[in-house]
Amino acid sequence: MNQPRLRVAIYARFSTDKQRDASIEDQIDSCRDLAAREGWEVSGTYQDRAISGASMFRPGIEALQRDAKAGKFDIVLAEALDRLSRKLADIAKFHERMEHQGIRIHTLTEGEVTEMLIGMKGTMNQILLRDIGIKTHRGQKGRVK
Repeated sequence: MNQPRLRVAIYARFSTDKQRDASIEDQIDSCRDLAAREGWEVSGTYQDRAISGASMFRPGIEALQRDAKAGKFDIVLAEALDRLSRKLADIAKFHERMEHQGIRIHTLTEGEVTEMLIGMKGTMNQILLRDIGIKTHRGQKGRVK
């Protein structure tokens, strides 16, 4: 007897106007390729263009969370953990919500997302986010002078 195919929601994001729109399509295409190899059915794609991963108040990620509550998919698939969020607390909370709803998180670069992975990568991403903020602030101050 055939088991039902797992339904996957693909999420893609890029953070600045300097990145190109094709980045979203590249992320989605790569995720679709993995879904096909795994035999997963893509139930929807969600995206945020030129929006920082420092906040979870993004239209695409909010729509994904609403559809998760509605039971529309079994797996969230993204290129990397930092596409979902760069903040440790946000990604941990997101993982907790998905886990509570029986939804797994999988990324192309990290594979199956676990609490241990979130702790390690989340800390690294949060440090990177802080460093970006410091450099951006320094650059803005330099332009004012």
